[in-house]
Amino acid sequence: MPPSNLVTRATGKIRRLLAAKLSRRVVSVKLSIPIISFTFDDAPKSAFDVGREILKDYGARATYFISLGLVGAETEVGKIASVDDLARALDDGSELGCHTFDHLDAWYSPANVFMESVGRNREALLRIMPGARFMTFAYPKSGAKLSIKPALGKIFACCRGGGQTANVHSADLNLLNACFLDKRTGIDFDFVRRLVDYNAERRGWLIFATHDVVPVPSRYGCSPNFLEDVAQYANRSGALLLPVGEAYAKLMSSNSVKASFHSSGET
Repeated sequence: MPPSNLVTRATGKIRRLLAAKLSRRVVSVKLSIPIISFTFDDAPKSAFDVGREILKDYGARATYFISLGLVGAETEVGKIASVDDLARALDDGSELGCHTFDHLDAWYSPANVFMESVGRNREALLRIMPGARFMTFAYPKSGAKLSIKPALGKIFACCRGGGQTANVHSADLNLLNACFLDKRTGIDFDFVRRLVDYNAERRGWLIFATHDVVPVPSRYGCSPNFLEDVAQYANRSGALLLPVGEAYAKLMSSNSVKASFHSSGET
């Protein structure tokens, strides 16, 4: 492997480790019934037209993490949803979450520029949907960066990352675990089944994430058949199928310990 690739991989590993271990808002996960949330990043139109209909068949409503600067654009995950699509999703009881206005990568953006884009996205939402607000956030692209975690934690109830696992025993509200259902990860339904069972046994909070939902998906998306298999198994697991904001509220109402901010990374 070329030295530059080694440096890039090492730098990425350090960034992920620091983001995971420091600037945490830790809560205990004490649920009487496990929770599963479905999320779609970037809000491609297929996530609304196809993904939303699949989830409705199993009693699930999703969270769509949107970058309003991309509305209507053609991207690598397909055409992004319109304002009308967003409004219909809200009417159906789905949730809109923040993904920065410009779909910025925290790793390669100055913290002040990144946070300005977060603020711009919130302002844009108020303009197009007066009275609406973002309660939750998902990190675009590379994921969290230590310098922005505490700032986001002051604005949003919770922020979603990745990690391919569930939130059990405890959770960092500044960087919730999630499992991506996309071609990049190479996971199969067996992996999903084991993760859903693990979440059910420990009464945790499992968050699934993907982008486009089409028969031949991008490397960031999944097929309708795969999403349906996952939704069906999630439904059969006995978990509550809730958008991220509602899941957060359920978690906090069942948790007698308030979230605490740990700048040292203690849990």
